[in-house]
Amino acid sequence: MATRLVRFLVPGISGRFRCGGLSVELQTTRLVASLCETQIVTYRERRDDVLFLDDLLRDESPSDQVLWVVSWGFDVPGLIRCLRGHRVAYHAHSSGYGFDLPPGIAVLAVSRNTLGYWGDRAPRNPLFLVPNALEQSWLDRGDRADASGRERPIDVLVQARKSSDYVLQRLVPALRQRGLSVEVQSGWVEDLVGLFNSAKVYLYDSAEYWRGRGVSEGFGLPPLEAMACGCVVFSSLNHALADHCDPGRSAHQIGCGSLAHDLQRIQAAVVEPRRWRPPMAELGALLQNSGEQRLLERWRQVLSDLDRLQLQWQKDGPLSSPSTWRLRLAQMLHRARRVANRLPGWPKESPQR
Repeated sequence: MATRLVRFLVPGISGRFRCGGLSVELQTTRLVASLCETQIVTYRERRDDVLFLDDLLRDESPSDQVLWVVSWGFDVPGLIRCLRGHRVAYHAHSSGYGFDLPPGIAVLAVSRNTLGYWGDRAPRNPLFLVPNALEQSWLDRGDRADASGRERPIDVLVQARKSSDYVLQRLVPALRQRGLSVEVQSGWVEDLVGLFNSAKVYLYDSAEYWRGRGVSEGFGLPPLEAMACGCVVFSSLNHALADHCDPGRSAHQIGCGSLAHDLQRIQAAVVEPRRWRPPMAELGALLQNSGEQRLLERWRQVLSDLDRLQLQWQKDGPLSSPSTWRLRLAQMLHRARRVANRLPGWPKESPQR
C-alpha cells in the first residue's frame, strides 16, 4: 500500500526556531509534495495555521499510508515513543546524540558522515542517503563564472554564527591589518545570494562549534552555497563538510598549521580568485548533484522502498541488531574465557565445530 501522506515534525516555525534544520525540513516538505501529500506538524509551538502533534494523535488512528518524519536531534527518542504504532522515519542531520533507534525506524541521512554513524549504530535499520540540496536560487543566480563582470567589493566574507574564536579574534583582525575588506555577517540578510556574489573569499570554520556541542556538522550548506556564487572557500573539514570540501580542489583548509600560512593563502586568493576556485567542470558536477531534482529522485526511491518494506514487515517484522552494551559484554566474556582457559587446572572449553 503506497504512502499517501508524509508528515514532517518540527518544534515550531516562528523566528525563534529558525535554523538550518528547519529550512531543510520546509524545503523537503515542499519537494516531496510533488510525490504525495505532505504536511508540517509542530509539537511545541501551537499555531492556528499549522497542525499540532497532540491534536493529531488524539483524533486519528495509526495508518500504514501515513509516514511521520522526525528530525530534531535531542527530541527524536521522545517523539518516537509518542508515535509508537505509527510509521516513523528519522531524517538524520547531525549525529552523536547518543540514542539508539528501535528496529524498523528508517534513517534518512543527509550526509555520508551521518550515514556511516547510523550504519555502525543501527546496521539492521533501513538506511538511505538523502543529501541536503541547494535551493534553486543559488544555482540560477550564483555568479560562479563572474558573468556579471563587476568587481566584488568584499574581499573576505565571514558569517559570525558557528565561526571559531580563531577566525573572529585572530584571523579577521590580521586580514584587516593587511588592508583587506572583511565583512562579518551576523544579522538577518534578505538576499544571501547577492551577499555571496559580492565576496571573493568565504571563510567557514565550524569544527570547534560542533565539537563543543558534542554532535556533528549535519551537512554544511554554506560552503556549497559560496562555491555556487564563485567564492573561493576556506573551510574546516569536520564531519559532513568532507562530503563536498575536497582540500586543494573544491575548497581549502582553514586553520592549516599556522596563522601566517592562512594569511598568505587568503591574500593570494583575493588577488587571483580564479586560480583558487575549483575547475569549472568539477564544480558543475558537484552542484548538479546538489540540486533539488537529485534530492527529489532520492526521496522517490526512499518512499518506494519503505512501502515495500512495510508490506514485508506485516509478515515477519523488522530485523534488529544487539545493543552496543550487549556486544561489548559478549566480547569481554569471550576474552575472559580465553584467559581462564590458560590457567592450570581450569577445565578447557570444548573446541567449536
